[in-house]
Amino acid sequence: MYDLSGKVALVTGAAGAAGLGRAIALRLAAEGADLAVNDLSEDAGSRTGLPDVVKEIEALGQAAIPVYADVADARQVEDVVERTLERFGRIDILVNNAGAPAGRDRVPVVELQEEAFDFVQRVNVKGVFLCCRAVARHMLQRGGGGTIINISSTSGKHGVPRFAAYCASKFAVRGFSQSLAHELGPEGITVYAICPGLIESERIDDMAAALAPAGMAAADYREQMIATEIRKSPLGRMTGQDEIAKVAAFLASDQSDFMTGASLIVDGGIHME
Repeated sequence: MYDLSGKVALVTGAAGAAGLGRAIALRLAAEGADLAVNDLSEDAGSRTGLPDVVKEIEALGQAAIPVYADVADARQVEDVVERTLERFGRIDILVNNAGAPAGRDRVPVVELQEEAFDFVQRVNVKGVFLCCRAVARHMLQRGGGGTIINISSTSGKHGVPRFAAYCASKFAVRGFSQSLAHELGPEGITVYAICPGLIESERIDDMAAALAPAGMAAADYREQMIATEIRKSPLGRMTGQDEIAKVAAFLASDQSDFMTGASLIVDGGIHME
């Protein structure tokens, strides 16, 4: 366990019932952090929704607030930071988890529409930039110190067919994180990228729907994707949300304070570097 008592974390993209943001937020709360949890809106459809995530965090004995915003809109991001500071007075940990859902971007490049490419970059790259900029400014103004964790992907390490827009965005997150680590390191602020493998969450449903071959049901393709991933892993299982959350908790703690700029692959050994 890592002691995050007295720390305040902001986690984006946290409304999913089986999503990575929710898992990370709950793990940070279990370690003693108070939370501001973000997503686009309270209307989460089939997802848990931020109010339920807040209740789960409070059940762990920590304070939490929902902060609704589009992370790719600068004014909304500034408002999220302001509301978090009004409630807690500080932000010690930022986890940039919000991401564009798989959809029209999962096609060969020659079929990729400009607006689909732009949408992925807007959320996955611009959203990370805006949140990092806003929170880093606060960290610097209060005298330094803090942790920024950006969620990249193994597809930010290795190109994948029909994932060009997504790969471009996640490679960008890694490069951006390294640049920011250089800039903020002298002020005691560490920056990391986590590169998960395929996770069994709401996003895999979007991927299956976008990638399923003609004549094959998305649900069947989803199971095929999972089976293939398990076969490739030396550890013989899928990447779980809790696996990523454990790494995030480690990076947010003082146990990782001589690391920065690192991109950590968490996929059960499918990709080794």
